Amino acid sequence: MTGLQDLRFETGAATHVGKVRAQNEDNFLTRPEIGLWCVADGMGGHEAGGLASAAIVEALRHVRPPATAADLLAACRQSLIDANAAIRAIATARGFALVGATVVVLLASGRHFACLWAGDSRLYRIRAATAAQLTRDHSEVQDMVDRGLLSDDEARTWPGRNVITRAIGASPAPDLDMIQGDIEPGDVFLLCSDGLTTHVADDEIAARATARPPQDGCAALVDLTLERGAADNVTVVIVRASAVERTIVAAAPPRPAPRERP
Repeated sequence: MTGLQDLRFETGAATHVGKVRAQNEDNFLTRPEIGLWCVADGMGGHEAGGLASAAIVEALRHVRPPATAADLLAACRQSLIDANAAIRAIATARGFALVGATVVVLLASGRHFACLWAGDSRLYRIRAATAAQLTRDHSEVQDMVDRGLLSDDEARTWPGRNVITRAIGASPAPDLDMIQGDIEPGDVFLLCSDGLTTHVADDEIAARATARPPQDGCAALVDLTLERGAADNVTVVIVRASAVERTIVAAAPPRPAPRERP
C-alpha cells in the first residue's frame, strides 16, 4: 500500500556572460542527489573573481553524502570556511588587494531546507505563483533601505547599488547568514546572481520559473535578461519539489504457535 510521501527535486541551471562583461565570473553547482545547490558570483571590479567563485564551487563539490541534515549543514559550513581560506591565499599569492565572491547555498533534507549566504546572490521560494525573496542582500543599498534612507524604488537605480558588505574571501572568517524552513510539494526554489535581479522583477521570475520545466525556466529567464541588456553575468538555478508516494509493505501477522495435542 502507499502512505508517506517523499520529495524529489527536479533541477535546471543556466549561466551567461551577458552583453557587457568580457568574462563570466559566475559559477554554480547542482547536486540534487545529496540536496545541495549553489550560485557564486565573483566580485565585480576585483581581479580573479572567477577564481573565487570557482573555489567555492570546488569546495562544495567535495561534500560527501551526509548521514543527517545536520551533517550536511555542518559540512557545507566547513566547505565555505575552507573556500574562504583558499580565496585569501590566492589573493596573497598573486598580490591582489582583495578577491572575493558572493554565495547562496540551498540545502534540502526531507521536508526541510536551509540556506547559507553572503552577499547579494539570492534565494527565492515560489509558492502559489508568488515569489518570496528568502535572503536579505548584504549590500550598502539594502542597509540604506533598512534604515529608511531609501525607498525600494530609489534603491533599484541607486548608483552604489552593487556595493556589497559581505563576501567569501573578504574577511579572515566568512560572515554567513542562515535561514531554515519547510518544503511543500510544488514549491519552486530559485537561486541567482544579481545579474538576473538587476533586470527582472520578482513577478516575472515567478511566472517564468513555474510555467515550464526547470531547465526551460532557467533558459527563459536568461533570455529575458539578455533582451534587457544583461549588464552583468547572469546565473539561474531552479529547483522544483514534487511528491513521490512511498510504498509501505505491511508486515505479515505472526503465525500462532502450534498447540500440543492432549
